[in-house]
Amino acid sequence: MVKRKTVAVIGGGVSGLAAAKAFDERGHRVLGFERSHDFGGVWELSRSYPDVQTQSPKDLYCFTDHPMPEEYPEWPKGPQVHAYLHSYAAKHNLARLFKLNTTIKGMDRRTDGGWTLTIDEAGQEYTQDVDFVAVCTGQFSDKNIISHPGQEGFVQAGGEVMHSSEYTDPSMIKGKRVVVLGGSKSATDIAVNAANSGARSVHWVYLEPVWRIPYFVGGINFKRLLYMRAQEQQFNAWGKSPLQRVVAAVLKPLVWANFRGLEALLKTQLGLKKYGMVPKIPIEKDVSCSVPIVTPGLFEALKAGKIKNIQGTFERYDGKTIIMTGGERVEADTSILAVGWKLGVPYLPDEYQQKLVEPDGQYRVYRIAVNPDLPDMGFVGFNSSFCTVLSAEMIANWLVRYMDGQLERQPSEAEMTDNIEMMLNWKRKERPAAQIYGGLCSAPFHFKHFDELLADMGASKRKRGNPLAEQFSYPSHKAYGEFLASCPQYQAGA
Repeated sequence: MVKRKTVAVIGGGVSGLAAAKAFDERGHRVLGFERSHDFGGVWELSRSYPDVQTQSPKDLYCFTDHPMPEEYPEWPKGPQVHAYLHSYAAKHNLARLFKLNTTIKGMDRRTDGGWTLTIDEAGQEYTQDVDFVAVCTGQFSDKNIISHPGQEGFVQAGGEVMHSSEYTDPSMIKGKRVVVLGGSKSATDIAVNAANSGARSVHWVYLEPVWRIPYFVGGINFKRLLYMRAQEQQFNAWGKSPLQRVVAAVLKPLVWANFRGLEALLKTQLGLKKYGMVPKIPIEKDVSCSVPIVTPGLFEALKAGKIKNIQGTFERYDGKTIIMTGGERVEADTSILAVGWKLGVPYLPDEYQQKLVEPDGQYRVYRIAVNPDLPDMGFVGFNSSFCTVLSAEMIANWLVRYMDGQLERQPSEAEMTDNIEMMLNWKRKERPAAQIYGGLCSAPFHFKHFDELLADMGASKRKRGNPLAEQFSYPSHKAYGEFLASCPQYQAGA
């Protein structure tokens, strides 16, 4: 039996719900805190821009025991995902564990172990002692706010500047000249929505062209081409044995030809050359969580002239004109900055921040979940990926076992430190693309990441019975549910 602990779960989005379930079902006392008025995280309706939908197909964006409804489209819209998360919370009675409209202001390490949280609940501040903290705010919690020279004058002249998360109603831009800054899917989603919602003009500005994956590559759903172990094994993963390196060297020409063929297909299908959008970096070196899915209608809007693309960024505002780094001058009424989110745990004391984050912004985390110098805490949802929900659920199940000392491979501090150093060295020297999002992206190595977690948890079943399906099919939420069920079971004590 394992001692029952009080666990703080910070965040009520995908990761927070996964963590709350994992800790609660093993008998721990869960105290959940969500700063907004509702569950859902980025899918909470007041934070979602119009027409937002998943990048991943619905069977890659669900919990192992709770598939999305059959009537949902292949790529569900924001309100559907929000409803789905609520249905998951209801299924496992998770609402009873959370306090909404509650913000964590700070956390201090207790001398006897655990943490003391400073909490603001509807304007009332108090403290709460906990044995363990699960940070589940993920990577999309705090807006990245930037400004450019002349912005104040632009606003005084009647212009409006907003973060992409603040664009919640198409009527905001009707009849206006809109400029969207950013290369992510959120930027193109907003540009397409604005072009279809009565904007007077739409300019889309991005720093560098990146590889974009359409929902259907050559008529085939991309999950059947790109989300498979066979494709993943062609990338330069960490921890390869000498034999694996020899095999990789022998197969290198075939791998090169495979990626050049994929590039040629994308260039032709999307017409990248016509729009000056051919990336400079080979696709196999660029693939990470930053590779966006093509927004439906984007290239059709570019072809029709409804959206004009500009490579560069804002240099400055001049009245109601935005001057680009390439010299272009664009008249604008609304500037929408799709410039992402800030990583971090702002309520963590500086002394621990320094142990968590390297000077170059890389995070020191073992299995993308824990840091040996930050005892009694861990992270769920930091492992950004193309199958976010499954990734969060896998880490949540790993983390509760780690906390309880119930991993089959319970790592020592020295083992975790050595692994962290190895991973940092691999990211910096062998795969720079892996440094995106502070090095917290598991793509395109989903299978390898999950393999490690399952091995740590002692799963007796880690692969599907059909070797062809395991090698050439996308991750199955049902299969991973079976893998998790094959881990040694235990219960927390009273």
